[in-house]
Amino acid sequence: MKKTKICPNEYEHAYWEKELLLAGIDEAGRGPLAGPLCAAAVKFPRGYENPDIYDSKALSEKKREELFDVIQKDALWYEIAVIPVEEIDRLNIYRADQKAFETLADHSGADIILTDAMPLPGFKKPVIDLVKGDQKSVSIAAASILAKVTRDRIMKEYDAVYPEYGFAKNKGYGTKQHLDAIEQYGITPIHRRSFAPVRYKQTQLDLF
Repeated sequence: MKKTKICPNEYEHAYWEKELLLAGIDEAGRGPLAGPLCAAAVKFPRGYENPDIYDSKALSEKKREELFDVIQKDALWYEIAVIPVEEIDRLNIYRADQKAFETLADHSGADIILTDAMPLPGFKKPVIDLVKGDQKSVSIAAASILAKVTRDRIMKEYDAVYPEYGFAKNKGYGTKQHLDAIEQYGITPIHRRSFAPVRYKQTQLDLF
């Protein structure tokens, strides 16, 4: 029988004992060639536990959808940010991601900020950036689920608008089907022009 993975939540417990509140922040969609970046933040009540909440990538789509509603119901506060491709291309993906984290952290009102490997230098409250934080913190894991479910839903909607690209299946990542579609049909308004394969195609188009 496969053992269920559980976030140890050692950071939550350490600060909850001091009667402090934490907000966990994570994102979905840094790597795709198309579609927005989504980031989310979650603040749970002190002592909150849910063994089902874990890294969104390790959960089935059905489980993520179920937990999406549970997290929103159980959280003291949550917020989801959708960063459009124009912002990604203007700032670069890392800075767009970091800026979204900064905004969410500021909105959270939490005493401590936990992020999934995203430093927030200069932020006015303590920030702990954890590598694989979505496997170590229930707050970050919950944020990863909100971000991923939101982005997946958006990409399914775009699939209806641009069916040739297979967005419902590949979610905008550079699969062979997606790259072949870019070559055959060109780039769409939701493609990230600062990303290499898209930028190369745009360069070709600009020559004509």
